Amino acid sequence: MRNLSLRTIAFALVLSVPASAQLSQNMQEWMRRLNSTEFSGAGRGGRGGGRGGAGGRWVEGGKAYTSVERGEIVRYDAATARRDVLMTAAQLTPPETGRPLAFGEYAASADGRFMLFAANPRTVMIRKTAYDYWALDKSANSWRKLGGSSASGLLYAKLSPDGTRAAYVRENNIWVEDIRTGAVKPLTSDGSPTIINGTSDWVYEEEFYLRDGFSWSPDGRKIAYFQFDQSGVPEFALINYTDSLYPVITKYPYPKPGQTNSAVRVGVASAEGGPTRWIKAPGNPRDIYMARMDWAGNSRELILQHLNRLQNVNTVLLADADTGEARPMFRDQDEAWVDINNSFTWLEKGKRLLFVSESDGWRHAYAVSREGGAQLITTGRFDLLSVSGIDEPGGWLYYIASPENATQRYLYRSRLDGSRNERVTPAAAPGTHTYSLSPDCRWAFHTDSRFDSPGVSELITLPDHKTVRVFQDNAELKAKVAPILAGRTEMFQVEVGGGVKMDGWLIRPSRFDAAKKYPIIVNVYGEPASTTVNDSWGGNNRLLMAALADDGYLVASFDNRGTPAPKGRAWRKVVYGSVGVLASEEQAAALRALAEKHPYVDLTRVGVFGWSGGGSMTLNLMFRHPELYKVGVAGAPVPDQTLYDSIYQDRYMGLPGDNAKGYHDGSPINFAGGLEGKLLIIHGTGDDNVHFQGTQRLLNRLIELNKQFHFMEYPNRRHGISGAHLDTLRYGFLEEQLPAGGR
Repeated sequence: MRNLSLRTIAFALVLSVPASAQLSQNMQEWMRRLNSTEFSGAGRGGRGGGRGGAGGRWVEGGKAYTSVERGEIVRYDAATARRDVLMTAAQLTPPETGRPLAFGEYAASADGRFMLFAANPRTVMIRKTAYDYWALDKSANSWRKLGGSSASGLLYAKLSPDGTRAAYVRENNIWVEDIRTGAVKPLTSDGSPTIINGTSDWVYEEEFYLRDGFSWSPDGRKIAYFQFDQSGVPEFALINYTDSLYPVITKYPYPKPGQTNSAVRVGVASAEGGPTRWIKAPGNPRDIYMARMDWAGNSRELILQHLNRLQNVNTVLLADADTGEARPMFRDQDEAWVDINNSFTWLEKGKRLLFVSESDGWRHAYAVSREGGAQLITTGRFDLLSVSGIDEPGGWLYYIASPENATQRYLYRSRLDGSRNERVTPAAAPGTHTYSLSPDCRWAFHTDSRFDSPGVSELITLPDHKTVRVFQDNAELKAKVAPILAGRTEMFQVEVGGGVKMDGWLIRPSRFDAAKKYPIIVNVYGEPASTTVNDSWGGNNRLLMAALADDGYLVASFDNRGTPAPKGRAWRKVVYGSVGVLASEEQAAALRALAEKHPYVDLTRVGVFGWSGGGSMTLNLMFRHPELYKVGVAGAPVPDQTLYDSIYQDRYMGLPGDNAKGYHDGSPINFAGGLEGKLLIIHGTGDDNVHFQGTQRLLNRLIELNKQFHFMEYPNRRHGISGAHLDTLRYGFLEEQLPAGGR
């Protein structure tokens, strides 16, 4: 950074505090209303439960489901709705506590004799959740708190197949405890700040969603587990200036693009203790990823997903649990990147594996034999979004897809032999539908909603999709929402050139005059991790956007190529190696196309805001298209892509040493000289995900360039900042800096 005069530095810093964000009376009133009980249920998407077992768990193969109601565990018969109390609050009271257990999760052995309850959650290891686990032997009516007097809590406790023992992680080691006697055996002893057994490091949790890192064998004799060796992984420091006399520094391993990753391996140990047998996976353990591991439908073999560092080859391995020998079963690869399968589902009693791949250009389901032969199950030019259930006796795979409209979600099913696809959700039911199928695929908890309407929560039969009982009809909420949004929302498509059509949504002011021109505020994300244009109820945020529109704005959002919309592999992966470049061009093109379609869009008054990847996109739009975007609010952005984590950036951008130009061109900080409008940057100093470091580098760059900006830091807050202060700040800034109203 070149030297600046004291006068220049002082001037820049004075202007780098936020304006006195004065939110309109209308927005203040709406924030008050949304924080009250007036729109109860809206914040949950209007699809909550609570009556008659909504949101329960399936038991007895689908014949019934259980739910926790008023501190009791109750059972509902799926066909008749008969309600039986399985355990009263008194029965759920450990003698040591003298009060009913306030548990969040619970599990039971197959015969129902042994139960395990998780209570008293607290955060450990930066972001993992530890619990007090209580085990109950119902036949003896005896309770036991696992782990003895351990105050730090336990991670991921789970019952053995016969229910007599529980395994858990404590202090980075795996332990097995006998529920009846309390006898404890350590399966590992090398756990330390750098060696993690049975759970994951930070980056695996963030990008692969891997937390629970061990598994009982089906016969209960062995436990397979992940081990992470973090030695050599560069550490990042979070600094807390506020909670003590001197700053508190928290350091944790955080690999950035091209930097050293944890060495990861999978081992198998006897549940009785003894040495670990390590699986002989190919490659340097620091340059590969073990994204998933489980038992391969028996107690002899393990199955693993093994990826190279670039994540463009995913090799499914079968490994012998006794010898550690591993062989490739199937390989999925792509010129850009491959997506992992979140779980392993076996067909035909373990003969074939259900696997989802984009190898033919669409996300389809395959049945893969243990010898590697793959048979296509879903066919056609559409993407399978998620697997919902398998009816093997009937020969059907149930899944979520939306062939005609990428903003919606429906239930489909295909014959397991690949001969037929059919839609299960009624054709006259547009919007977004979610399902939790019973194991026998005869029943499902079903919810649906639209962009402008909360939905219903109900129990249905399959495949006829008949309503059996309604848990929550949201009638009162719908009646309140309807007049607020009626006639002022629009889901649309705009063409941005080359035949590319982008989905979008638009909210107009309630007192709208099409003969006038209105300023527009764009809510943006635009990266590979998420979409913003979804035909589903958005809860309180949808009403808040409508309130913002009522102050005299159009509010809109667009999904560019590179977002994970179900539009085929080419749509999603065209941005490989250049995340942020094409996306910003298409966002600007979509805005101009909308103005051509709707002349009431005033392109001289354009605002934009987003968080995380959306914060990065806000910077890109403000810096690259200053002629268009006049006001922006960038929350928790990644101004420099070399500063984010290894798994995410390596996956979408490759390694910095191989793609220096891509990293440069995709990083907003390198285009900061283009800033002309009013920009507010927001970041939490305790953000363990997108580090405050990147924003500080950006501030330095803007100061170097003598570019004036506004800035707000939230001390010690992490990535998911929310609340009235933030809403007042960002929406108040947009309203102050972007003149409202039709002209």
